[in-house]
Amino acid sequence: MRALLALAALVLMAAGPLTPAPGPARIIGDGNAGCIAGAVRLPDTAPGMQTIRLSKSTFWGHPAVIGALQVLAREASAAGLPDLYMNDISLPRGGPMVGIHASHQRGLDADVWLDVVGAHPVLPLAEREAIEPVSLVRADGRGVEPSLWRPEHVTLIRLAATLPGVDRVLVNAAIKQQLCNVVTGDRAWLRRVRPWYGHNSHMHLHLACPAGQRECVDQAPPPAGDGCDASLAWWFTRLDRPAAPTPAGPPPKPPALPAACRAIMAAP
Repeated sequence: MRALLALAALVLMAAGPLTPAPGPARIIGDGNAGCIAGAVRLPDTAPGMQTIRLSKSTFWGHPAVIGALQVLAREASAAGLPDLYMNDISLPRGGPMVGIHASHQRGLDADVWLDVVGAHPVLPLAEREAIEPVSLVRADGRGVEPSLWRPEHVTLIRLAATLPGVDRVLVNAAIKQQLCNVVTGDRAWLRRVRPWYGHNSHMHLHLACPAGQRECVDQAPPPAGDGCDASLAWWFTRLDRPAAPTPAGPPPKPPALPAACRAIMAAP
């Protein structure tokens, strides 16, 4: 356990400071290059939720985002779901997480595991290190695994997508397809559930820039409609194509952070 925590500390130090920048909450930049001052940390244990894999993860975000995640946990618990397993949000001052995420840079993004099976008793932090939620997606990528899919998955994703401030919820295309197939009645919230690479065992919540954050750059809103259309079908046509070769040479460098972010990273 100590070795894992030491390794995690080295990774985080390589990415940026280990403490939040002082002052009021301030978000700068866009999802590809940004940062945050005045971040607060998600509690490791709160009603309806537990953080997991502490040695590999970081849980800092804008106060509105931390509050929204706690509301989601309470609503999920009221709906009869087990404790939510919370994973990465952002580093204490944002910026890129080296070798982990390209996004999660501004305290506006959070990963929540799609594990709704059985009870989730509150575990000591050390025991949460070994939690590895199972993929809900079939090996061929063309649908969810029927033996693992539950109506509770619909409940959880709907609660996330209808949470105030949520701009979109990213899931695997097979999970989006399953929602398109089974959701009846009000389907308006499906617009905010978008397919993306991976995300076969967790959902990625992205919240819009909070009010008053003038240096925060929002992405374009999701297209109109429920997203159960040709744009979703495109993800499955990709499965018929041969895998693209891995480009030679070092990976491209991430975009440079805005000058204001560099000042935040350097602040004591």
